[in-house]
Amino acid sequence: MDTKDRSDLQAAVDGGLFEESHHLDLKKAPSSKGDNRELARDLASFAVDGGTLIVGVQENKESQTFELAAQPLNGLPEKIESVARSIPDPPLSVITDVLKSEAGNGTGYVIVHIPASPVAPHMVDNKYFGRGDKTKYQMGDAEVVALHAKRRSAEADTLALLQKQMDDDPLREVGDQSHLFLVAQPTAGRRDMCLPITGAQDWNLRMATLIKHVQESQDLRTALDQRGFSPDLGDAHQGHRRARGVARCSAGLGPGRTYVPEGRWGDEDVIELQLFEDGGLRLLMTRLSDTLSKPYAQADDAEQVVFDAAAVLLTRQVLELLRLISEDVGYHGSWAVAVGANRLRGRRRYHGQSAFPSSQRYSDDIYEEATGATMAELRQAQGAVTRRLLGPLLRSLDSQELFARALADEV
Repeated sequence: MDTKDRSDLQAAVDGGLFEESHHLDLKKAPSSKGDNRELARDLASFAVDGGTLIVGVQENKESQTFELAAQPLNGLPEKIESVARSIPDPPLSVITDVLKSEAGNGTGYVIVHIPASPVAPHMVDNKYFGRGDKTKYQMGDAEVVALHAKRRSAEADTLALLQKQMDDDPLREVGDQSHLFLVAQPTAGRRDMCLPITGAQDWNLRMATLIKHVQESQDLRTALDQRGFSPDLGDAHQGHRRARGVARCSAGLGPGRTYVPEGRWGDEDVIELQLFEDGGLRLLMTRLSDTLSKPYAQADDAEQVVFDAAAVLLTRQVLELLRLISEDVGYHGSWAVAVGANRLRGRRRYHGQSAFPSSQRYSDDIYEEATGATMAELRQAQGAVTRRLLGPLLRSLDSQELFARALADEV
């Protein structure tokens, strides 16, 4: 439902347009712990297919009509968001819009948008909830199993995109460093969704500006504990046209995605960011590992170590970039996202200045993980999305707790 001010709500009431349905519910503000849990159940039920909850519209039982009932707004949007992120399991991210009443007394209405969650169904008090025609209900085992199977199928499609990105790696046969791959695809975008960016004459400047905004995000810097890495998105300074899109990349990767070494130290360290007309985004970074003592050590003594911090940093940067691109082109849907890495077997994480390097070595050659991300998550819960994407890798390297801030979100 699209409402821009209080008059839109009143017009909907006067026109008899309000009716609780599979995608709409109308409530008073929660006022007790019991109300909070009931609200959590409502939010969890909408998270399966998406929906809207309007706080401040109530039903007149006698006339069987709805009427406006402005609620105290002080702290109400924050309370709803807190309930969404603290009671359901896994947590939910929602988007709230506030409409003030004409009375000017601090009351009004809150419109809560609940996107279809990529990790639905969500539990409240150890029970899963779905939404029927007009009300929520407790889901049965068969329905829960079917939803999990549907999610795994969607993730498999995203992993297929990731595999293609890995197969098309222009440095696939170069050197010994581990490579990082990130793919993102809008789940409900038009085929020309990003044409306003990729088709513009100043597309290169637009891409550079988006990257600059990512790097200047103070919230992102704080989440990353001011960590830096090279190469990152800022090193993708050369612009090239690509088939059905555009790219920014570092030196060493030519217009045709051909590796062109310049005979200097660090030639193998390449980063490339591609954006396609349909909204697809692809990242390649070829320095997920490096030798500890490069360039002075003998080859036989050099150990390749994994920069897990680079995976965290670039994943958070890409998620912020997806948010900015979505807002730039007016896309409010969800994204399918996957992260991959190769050449990992037997390698351990870089331990910095510590005298006690980790003894945990990664036991597989390839890492792959996929998830979905709603617009609400890109705005409020990038840490949770990063944790879903990188948690298994970081736990295997015994380093997840070192990135607690980057993998969490303020409640």
